[in-house]
Amino acid sequence: MKPIIGALKSEERDGMFIDWDVPITMDDGLILRADVYRPLHGEKLPVIASYGPYAKGLTFAAGYPRQWERLNARFPKDLVGSSGKYAAWELVDPEHWTAFGYATVRVDSRGAGRSPGIVDVWSKREAQDYYDCIEWIAAQEWSNQKVGLAGISYYAKNQWQVAELNPPHLMAICPWEGANDYYRDMTHHGGIHNAFLPDWYQRMSTIQHGLGSRGFRNPESGLLACGDEDLTDEELFANRCDLAREIIEHPFDDEWHFSHSSQPEKIRVPTLSAANWGGLGNHQRGNLYAWAATGLPKKWLEVHNGTHWSGFYTEYGRSLQKRFFDYFLKGEGDWETQPPVSLNIRQVDGTVKLRGENEWPLARTAWSRQYLELSNLSINNSVPQQQQSFTYDAMGEGVTFYSASMPQATEITGPVSAKLWISSSTSDADLFLTLRAFNPEGDEILFEGANDPKTPMSQGWLRASHRALDAAKTKPWAPFHPHMKKEPLLPGEIYELDIEIWATCLLLPAGYRLALTVKGCDFDHGLEPVEMGGRIMKGSGPFRHDHQLDRPAEIFANRVTLYTGNDFPSSILLPIIPS
Repeated sequence: MKPIIGALKSEERDGMFIDWDVPITMDDGLILRADVYRPLHGEKLPVIASYGPYAKGLTFAAGYPRQWERLNARFPKDLVGSSGKYAAWELVDPEHWTAFGYATVRVDSRGAGRSPGIVDVWSKREAQDYYDCIEWIAAQEWSNQKVGLAGISYYAKNQWQVAELNPPHLMAICPWEGANDYYRDMTHHGGIHNAFLPDWYQRMSTIQHGLGSRGFRNPESGLLACGDEDLTDEELFANRCDLAREIIEHPFDDEWHFSHSSQPEKIRVPTLSAANWGGLGNHQRGNLYAWAATGLPKKWLEVHNGTHWSGFYTEYGRSLQKRFFDYFLKGEGDWETQPPVSLNIRQVDGTVKLRGENEWPLARTAWSRQYLELSNLSINNSVPQQQQSFTYDAMGEGVTFYSASMPQATEITGPVSAKLWISSSTSDADLFLTLRAFNPEGDEILFEGANDPKTPMSQGWLRASHRALDAAKTKPWAPFHPHMKKEPLLPGEIYELDIEIWATCLLLPAGYRLALTVKGCDFDHGLEPVEMGGRIMKGSGPFRHDHQLDRPAEIFANRVTLYTGNDFPSSILLPIIPS
């Protein structure tokens, strides 16, 4: 097998031919670096590609040891066939995929790993780089000119972005748990600043190009994962955008957010979008919305449960991906039998049951408007005739409404929304809504989520001053707020709010109850918190909403009054699926 021209080193090992640090020249002359893994046999190969900032030379085991240990402990049989030496965070394992007859190409994004430049995550510049990489791959003599994209999270979100550019040789994408709308999915929830991205971005300093000898050395290639150049901390900082500052400077959904989002309606390649029911706060909404907007009939949706990353590497996830890419990159297999929508229906014991569907939301949904009753804190079919109000401290426990016990097994699957009437003691108010489930003994049913081991059924958020709706994009079950300006509240004045609650799925047995909690701060399940990766998890994962500049205490540590009754029919809209 011929080495790739320009590769720093090429060698045969572990059943693969590997070209380390291959140069790929961008349209502005910058040279990015890629590792190429090829099977030992096969002249014209389909290719699974990725482009991102996590340093291609940083192994999964070294960079994310806790997750690697958990993956191996929980799914040892699913990892058979790979030594794990070449596995990397949130990417396909080349040992598995070369055995399937694919070449695997990993590119360090601009400014990260062994690629020089300025880091600007999910920017238009990155999308153009990705386009150039795809077309470079297609031009190689070992490529069959059919390129597919696969990866989790970062590597999923930028698939939406490059696919909207429609590179000629991009044939299929599989964005696994990847956001799409930079504002609503990532930087702000309902207009409220989300702390996750600034926290996550701190890791960039550990995988940035120029860390050099202070960074990880890949034992397989012998190369420094973050380049051979040693830059000072000041130089490194100058080579990456100040994401935390930029988010604070852009509190509305403006051009900056648009430039870091995608327009999936422009996508023309077959798409397999994989979402996570428990991906509240980042790893669910984008997959559902982008899939719906994708402008091609050849699109499939899959929704699963469990941790953010593990399902991608299991036999379930890997076989799904392989069937998809075999069909569109090789012209083989049975993918035409795949239903348009595959839902893993959650059970209260944490298990799931896979079911095929034809659309999302499900056409047979019986939308059920349930009204809130303050006199006994209940959820009912009918509107309370008497006007009622309840005032709570925003930073306290809020108020929780409970349904009656389910008379029979009831499935709730789909998007959820709430309509509330509130007033505030100040010029604004933040509403945090949590949809919950309880067993007959009164214990809450919590799920292993994408980022938190104990997540509720679903969550929703809205800043009252962002209450304006886009009538053209709003549906009863999916209010859409433009988030273009702030409309302050008059203290004591009553306002109607429509609040999006992220999609959910649960089969509730007879005797179980639903609950809706309304408060002014992040959900806390009240159980023993869990420490994960240096973060304390209390039910809302790493998605905190506590930035002092965004939520000054004099405005948001306020008192909020919730109204119900005939004049103010506060309610929740539930997607009931007939048995």
